[in-house]
Amino acid sequence: MALRELAAVERAAGGRVPSAEEAVALLGTPASLMPDLLAAAAATRDRGRGRRVTFSAKVFVPLTNLCRDYCGYCTFRRDPGDPGALTMTPEQVVALARAGERLGAKEALFSLGDRPEALFPEYRHFLRRMGHRTTLDYLRAVSTLVVSETSLLPHANPGVMGERDLSSLREVNVSMGIMLETTSERLLGPGLAHDRAPDKVPARRLRTIALAGKLSIPFTTGVLIGIGETHGERVEALLAIRDLHERYGHIQEVIVQNFRRKPGIPMRDHPEPAMDDLLRTAAVARLLLGPDMNIQVPPNLSDADFARLPDAGINDWGGVSPLTPDHINPERPWPGLAALRRATQRAGLELRERLAVYPEYAARSEFVHEALRPRVRGFVDGDGLVRGDLERWRTWN
Repeated sequence: MALRELAAVERAAGGRVPSAEEAVALLGTPASLMPDLLAAAAATRDRGRGRRVTFSAKVFVPLTNLCRDYCGYCTFRRDPGDPGALTMTPEQVVALARAGERLGAKEALFSLGDRPEALFPEYRHFLRRMGHRTTLDYLRAVSTLVVSETSLLPHANPGVMGERDLSSLREVNVSMGIMLETTSERLLGPGLAHDRAPDKVPARRLRTIALAGKLSIPFTTGVLIGIGETHGERVEALLAIRDLHERYGHIQEVIVQNFRRKPGIPMRDHPEPAMDDLLRTAAVARLLLGPDMNIQVPPNLSDADFARLPDAGINDWGGVSPLTPDHINPERPWPGLAALRRATQRAGLELRERLAVYPEYAARSEFVHEALRPRVRGFVDGDGLVRGDLERWRTWN
């Protein structure tokens, strides 16, 4: 056993925040020390977030899967004319949102490709027919429709954004997000994960997160592990997120997402991170980001092993849906509420439903646009979580 891994685990168990070097060592924690690492992360979570794991009931709205980026791991994106290429009309968006509303969803999660209008003339023609010049303008319009026609709260993940678009979308989205994924510029190189992906330049994504902080937007970000990054690069990305949150205080959750291999992608033969690697990374994220950060690992990407995730100090299952699949990973269905409840209780924790905006941001007027505040208040109890018993989800198994 390497002495540096042992020393790093002992310091973490003593409640000390790891240095960058120690965090890298912790990502190499041997199996014999894994229980100590996970216990340190879980104790850190308990100090800040208590004995609770949350989820958001959502409807997943894939506004368009056209995208100008060609990431090596993505099955969501399409070119016009490809099988499965889709851009939703306003009528389709509202119909889907209403269907989710009838099942009790509170969040409309918009996912879409980055700036397809920069690459595809036929998509630019579609936008003109809809009366818009850019995808972000169109997103603003359909978000407005969801707010006016349903009770749902939009949350948008539209990729790289400037200050004007962030400010505009803030008025009709209760929160927003962009996955940082990595700070490694090396992965932009030929044949690597972000080759031919201009919107995955780390500086551009970091700038979007910083601008969201400047505008006091409750924001989701995170890392994507197993795409060719080193342990040092993984830690560097987590520290970049921490630095932005310390500056602006707006990052409401950090996702630790694991790469999953799929047929038909350039990285179809790339090795997947093992479950222990995911657990180590989630634990290190908790130790680096501290007791108060909300840390999520998507349960559907861990198969039957997802019940182990709370042991690593996470406190959120993310957005899961009683209606729509995970359009980014459609081959991996969401677990039902009964399975989420069992996994949560197995860890000795309480399962609660939250909104797309976390309680600590929902209660602060500077983080929620005035037009959305009454709707937020109407959903939540005194703790800022969705009021009512989870038994109403009995049909979602």
